[in-house]
Amino acid sequence: MAFHRCVLQISRQYITKSCILQSANKQKYTCTQFNQQYSTKRPRLFSDRHEWVVIEKGVGTVGISKYAQESLGDIVFAQLPEPESMVNEGEECGTLESVKAASEIYSPVSGIIKEKNIEVESKPGLINTNYYDKGWLFKVEMTDAAEIQNLMTEEQYNKFLEVDAENKEKDEKEKGADT
Repeated sequence: MAFHRCVLQISRQYITKSCILQSANKQKYTCTQFNQQYSTKRPRLFSDRHEWVVIEKGVGTVGISKYAQESLGDIVFAQLPEPESMVNEGEECGTLESVKAASEIYSPVSGIIKEKNIEVESKPGLINTNYYDKGWLFKVEMTDAAEIQNLMTEEQYNKFLEVDAENKEKDEKEKGADT
């Protein structure tokens, strides 16, 4: 009889632990699934000048890439394009200044500026801490949807950065050999 009670108690403990683990794994999966859906809601496209754009219903939200933000360092000033102004793909439309250098902002697509991030103009350091979310620069209503064909996916952009770094390293070696 004692043996049966012992087996029964061990079985209950096993079943209870199994149910708890299954429940925890189910919750973990659900949370992971939600995060994936949220983070991949819209693809981020990149220009060769290190700007990104997320397009939703013909309006592109524009910002600078992690690489550009790291290259600039601490950003202390942002001049963004004014709403209702026209921008063209690849043309200068604003400026970012850091403690290291100044850099122009180029629009990755053509269109009419619908909104600029006033918070970034008043707190430019926001770009350093949140460049892919709250650190966006401006929103542009696109006038030529075909221009997105000239942009890179995140994977293509990362490959572009690798090739660019290799080319710079190669150029530096050649310059060192010439002197």
